[in-house]
Order: sequence, then structure tokens, then C-alpha cells
Amino acid sequence: MLRFVWCRAPFYSLCFFSAAARGAVADDAVTRYVRFQSGNTTAYGIVEGDRVRQLDGNLFGDWKKTDKTYAMADVKLLFPTARSAKVFAVGLNYRSHLGGRPVPEVPEIFIKVPSCLISPGEAIELPPGSKDVHYEAELVIVIGKQAKKVSPEEAAKCIFGVTCGNDVSARDWQKGDLQWWRAKGSDTFGPCGPEIVSGINYDDLAIELRVNGEVKQKQRTSDLIHNCAAIVSWISQHATLEPGDLIYTGTPGTTTALKPGDVVEVELEKVGVLKNPVVAGK
Repeated sequence: MLRFVWCRAPFYSLCFFSAAARGAVADDAVTRYVRFQSGNTTAYGIVEGDRVRQLDGNLFGDWKKTDKTYAMADVKLLFPTARSAKVFAVGLNYRSHLGGRPVPEVPEIFIKVPSCLISPGEAIELPPGSKDVHYEAELVIVIGKQAKKVSPEEAAKCIFGVTCGNDVSARDWQKGDLQWWRAKGSDTFGPCGPEIVSGINYDDLAIELRVNGEVKQKQRTSDLIHNCAAIVSWISQHATLEPGDLIYTGTPGTTTALKPGDVVEVELEKVGVLKNPVVAGK
């Protein structure tokens, strides 16, 4: 069956492609990957129950399983890509987040610098120069193959998997600065992880954010204005996407300010929970 998704945009957002191309496949095809650290070893692995099997080679190219496994409880899970990756993000991609603004006809893209990425469990630091830093729960696309001027159908095949993300945002800087580089890209403003999951339907997952256990955001990715393939296709018309690049896809609803001592959790259905404490920056 073909699913048609009209994204109010030119050809790259008239998104029609098969369920298989969208990641809706059998449960036995679902694979969970992590980037982890154990002692002096930093590597990618495949999750096997409560253990992770180390991989040898390039996760986004040729690799093989090794005989080395670790208990998940004994490794540090890392954000899922290298510092050399590009990090894109989409603004205003849920109607519930528009706040009366018009629906964007194309995905509205900005860039988060890779140095903002932090791993699960690491602290979000509230910079002393901002008094209004907010959470933003997001599905994050992990690119698996080069995408240059691809159609939405081709773009779907360039997605390796998805993970959880928190597009931490200094609202006062976002409103007052001409550019968003520090509002969106300050150190620790890009929590991401813990697992990359492939073989699921990325366009229909529940996403929820909790602060100190209280639900603050809750929606489904089926409500995205521009879905995953449309976003990848649109970016690829202007910037070549490479394996390991990340795309934060937008946040739903409204957000509020964080304070030191808070604990933020982003939960993405079938993917996992990204949990980070909040501290005052120095």
C-alpha cells in the first residue's frame, strides 16, 4: 500500500513511497545500535538484550560483529555520531508549536554546531548569560548514506535510523540575537541518544518529554508537518548529507524554562529514553 503525505511544498515534499521505504518492516528486522565507551575502548555495538556486542569497522559502511560483548550496565552510552558530523534542526514542524504563525511550506532549517552534543546522563548547563533556557523533545534522524539532491523516496533509503534528542534553546537569545548560533548551539545544548534504532516506522512514534517526572510534551511524529523523508530531501537540495549526520526534526507543543536540579527525560516510542540532569553553568 502507498501512503501519500502532502507537505504543502514543491516536488521534494510530495512524499509518496511504500511502507517498506518508510521503515515499517517486521519486528525481527528492528536493530538497535549504540556508540559506547568501556575503559579505553570507544566503539559502536549492537544491543543484544542486556548486553552490547562490539562491532568492528564503519557502522555506516562495512562492519562485522566481534566476539566481544559488554553488559549494558557497565558501559557509558555516548551520543551516536562523531564530532565531525553536521547537525541540522527543523523549526516549527508541529502545528501545536506554531503559536499562530503560518504553516511553513518547506522545512525551516537551522544548524546546531556539533560541539553542543552531549551523551545520555551528561549535564545540560544553563549559561549564566541566559535566564530562559527551554527543553525541546525531538526525534533525531541519523543519516546512513550520502544524500545529494535526492527525492523523498530516495531520501527514505538514506536514513540509517532514529534516536532521541533535546534541542535545548535559550529563548531570550533566540529572540534577541540576529543569529541563533548561541541560542541553539551553546555547549551542552544538544543531548542525543541513547540508541539508534532502525527498522521501525519513524513517521508514527509517540514522543514525550518529562521534567522531574512530570509530562510537559506529548505527541506523535505522525503530526510532523514535514516528515522524515521530506526533511532529508529538502536539506539535500542545498547541502550534501553524509553518513553520521544528524537532523533534529522539530518539537511539539509549548515549552518552559529549566532550572538547576531538574532532570529532563525524552522518551521516543520503540527507541528509548534520553535522560539528562540540569546544572547551573559557570
